[in-house]
Amino acid sequence: MAKTYVLDTNVLLHSAKALDSFQDNQVVLPMAVIEELDKFKKNQDELGRNSRQVVRKIDALRLKGRLSEGVPLQNAAGGKPSGTLRIVSGEGSLPGNMDMSVADNRILLVAYMLQQKADDKNSVILITKDLNLRLRADGLGIPVEDFECENVKYEELYTGTAETEVPQAVIDSFFKEKAVAPPEGMILHANEFVTMKCGSKSAIGQFRDGRLVMPRELPGDMVWNIRPRSREQRIALQLLMDPAIQIVTLVGQAGSGKTLLALAAALQLVLRDNLFENILVSRPIIPFGKDIGYLPGDKNEKLSVWMQPIYDNLDYLLHSEKRGESVKRKVDELIRTDKLELEALTYIRGRSIPHQFVIIDEAQNLTPHEVKTIVSRAGEDTKMVLTGDPEQIDNPYLDASSNGLSYIAERFKDLPLHGHITLRKSERSELAAAAAEYL
Repeated sequence: MAKTYVLDTNVLLHSAKALDSFQDNQVVLPMAVIEELDKFKKNQDELGRNSRQVVRKIDALRLKGRLSEGVPLQNAAGGKPSGTLRIVSGEGSLPGNMDMSVADNRILLVAYMLQQKADDKNSVILITKDLNLRLRADGLGIPVEDFECENVKYEELYTGTAETEVPQAVIDSFFKEKAVAPPEGMILHANEFVTMKCGSKSAIGQFRDGRLVMPRELPGDMVWNIRPRSREQRIALQLLMDPAIQIVTLVGQAGSGKTLLALAAALQLVLRDNLFENILVSRPIIPFGKDIGYLPGDKNEKLSVWMQPIYDNLDYLLHSEKRGESVKRKVDELIRTDKLELEALTYIRGRSIPHQFVIIDEAQNLTPHEVKTIVSRAGEDTKMVLTGDPEQIDNPYLDASSNGLSYIAERFKDLPLHGHITLRKSERSELAAAAAEYL
């Protein structure tokens, strides 16, 4: 039996392709959703772009018939007609005399009204990314779900590493030949690191071209004068320093070294090895806690506040490199000579970025579509690194399973140009590690 999906505004703002994601079922947009889309159409951010794209699509569908009666949709995958779209105004009221001046309640009213008219009460489903609205819908007995078209199972998110027990002969052969066939029956992904164990002996191989090969060595076991403090940090640096890997995703809790390792590799590859022309660092402009409002100064002065975590890491890295020299002067010199560029993500759309080492920090606050937009900016000989902690998200409509960082880590795991590692331990300080574990 075909189902009826009632969409909340935030679903369309999250993904402009949402209308085509429900196969041969009926999609219903409450009139309140159309009104709310109108409020976002002038925004110059991703919400505004999605709003305008959805409205244009709905207007094009209007040519096929009356939206109030239902018009055919096109399946995004095959381009064939599949399902219908209707715009519905709610009638009557909700139990409990809920305030109908609230847009969310008017959306609930449409779902409730359609459910009361349906033969099967479970065939009408409200789709929303708003947790509070999901609770209210459930309280009214309306089936409700998150928009999961671009979701991954965070609990099962690809970690980039695996362990297995092997015979002693396999380890001996690995160290002698620098490569072995993977254990039979073990499903591995491109550039996954496997720890092979036999008693007290072990070896780490990297899965490439159907074999476990010896990973690249770090010269002097260091990158830009810093040493990895854990197996995961060493793997991260090996992925970051490998020219064959064009995109790296680093997931880990606060203090695990994601940004520090990415910047260390960037400084090494740009300033010492000359493999890239410059470093581009960007991060979403999303405040933690209450926003402090508008900031004075030009673009660079405004950005300096948002980029302070980047300056903190550069301060740590450059202090060890330039003792006695002002770190601020060194950073300013890198910016002046175009070796280092700090940019807001707002200005990346439309750019082509060749021959650069690009770091996107706090990528867990980006939607899958925003991550696609950013990664598609990469030109020839550009390496991209996305870092973040999916358990610390400030975007109100994203969670650990629906954010762009988790999405790309899972979707790219079989591509040879991608490498991923989950950093499990905080290395910032004993106090930071305690906070991450116990608070």
